[in-house]
Amino acid sequence: MNTATATAQTGAAASKPRHSNPFGNLGAVRRLVAPAVTRPFAIVETIIFMLVVFGLCWAFDRTDPLLLNSGFPWLWFAPFVIALRYGTLLGLLASAMTVGAWYLLGGSHGQPWPLMFFTGGLLQTIVAGHFGDTWGHRAARASTINDYLNDRLVAITNSHYLMRLSHERLEKDLLSRPTTLRDSITELRRLSVLGESGAQDAVTPPASLRALPGAHGLLEFVAQVCQIEVAALFPVRNGQVGREAAARVGDDFALAPDDELVTHAISTMSVAHLKSEDIPVAQSQYLVCAPLVSADGQLLAVLVIKRMPFLSLNFDNLQLLLVLLGYYADGVEHSGLVQGILAAVPGCPYDFALDLGRLTRLQRDAGIASSMVALAFPRDEAGDSLFEHVIRRRRALDLMWPVQTASQSVLVNLMPATDTTGIDGYLARIEGSLSAQFNLNLESARVGVHTLHLGTMDPGPALQRLLKRSGLDV
Repeated sequence: MNTATATAQTGAAASKPRHSNPFGNLGAVRRLVAPAVTRPFAIVETIIFMLVVFGLCWAFDRTDPLLLNSGFPWLWFAPFVIALRYGTLLGLLASAMTVGAWYLLGGSHGQPWPLMFFTGGLLQTIVAGHFGDTWGHRAARASTINDYLNDRLVAITNSHYLMRLSHERLEKDLLSRPTTLRDSITELRRLSVLGESGAQDAVTPPASLRALPGAHGLLEFVAQVCQIEVAALFPVRNGQVGREAAARVGDDFALAPDDELVTHAISTMSVAHLKSEDIPVAQSQYLVCAPLVSADGQLLAVLVIKRMPFLSLNFDNLQLLLVLLGYYADGVEHSGLVQGILAAVPGCPYDFALDLGRLTRLQRDAGIASSMVALAFPRDEAGDSLFEHVIRRRRALDLMWPVQTASQSVLVNLMPATDTTGIDGYLARIEGSLSAQFNLNLESARVGVHTLHLGTMDPGPALQRLLKRSGLDV
């Protein structure tokens, strides 16, 4: 019973996308008062806010509508707040409206120009705007890098859950199912990127198959692992379930999109089945409806199961079904990033290509630098020992791709959020480790060092060029 409870908690954590927030859980009111980014409507908000402030000041004292004689420059609180909220440019707009208000309400009565009043207020607004711009930029960078780390965390959580299930099923079904789940997941990822045969077909497939490449292979594998007899995979576009099935197993059947089980699975983005106690479904044509949800929370399709063995309708089997569909959906969502890299470097691992594409996009969108370092070792007894030693010294966030040929061993290290200074620190740490363990440095150990910063060109050709510089013929 305790094992089932732990499995339920782990499966629920693996199936739900995680949304990180580096500044805490801010409510709707706080986000309205202090937005993380400047909205396009900010100019209109600034003008309306300043007009309201001028109206209140005029209503408070019509003889001194700018409150020049109040002993404190209260009016400059309005541009100060605008500068903190939206930055320097809109703060200067608010200041210009303040100057215009003086000409309309004060200058027309022959009052002298209050030089110190406006000079001090303008300087205060510029300082506050600079502060707002700086921290707004930092907040945007932190949010972007946290989105990337959130994707990594979801992938690691799914991998951990799937590995545990792999060991349990290997003990129970070793004779009947000799293929491990790890090999099956690799095949699912290949299907999500390259399609059924790994090449373009001569006949153009329908739109449903183009949106879900390798859907037939996915459904056949899922039906075998989860013991499904009759099921169909229906694509979802803009929240609407398509009537044409992208793939099916068993007997053909038509979809009822208004079925309670289908609508519940789409609304909750979780597995819905008739035996669940928390689903108020009185009657349905189907047994199970499972959504294909990527790590970013995008709904791609719905798997509708009409018939499966009674003993297979249990929590562990359905949770495994949801995780397998999530792996496939994540691969479909990022297939555009991976395809170009695999076309340029066919031997590149899927995980390495996926993160290389993500980090390149991160560099172009948010300016967060990431790098690759290739270390080339001679292929002999001493070089192999150094090669294995450096692999064990990897950083927690890095992704490594070891490549060995007859003449040399190359370790390609993908380093997220790492610039030139970070590369220097990494190489210094490796050299210090080699010196302490083998009394060698990189030069005396005949280790070639090749570096590449992401973002200057497409990731596929960039990786290909780095491998060629390292001596590998790709």
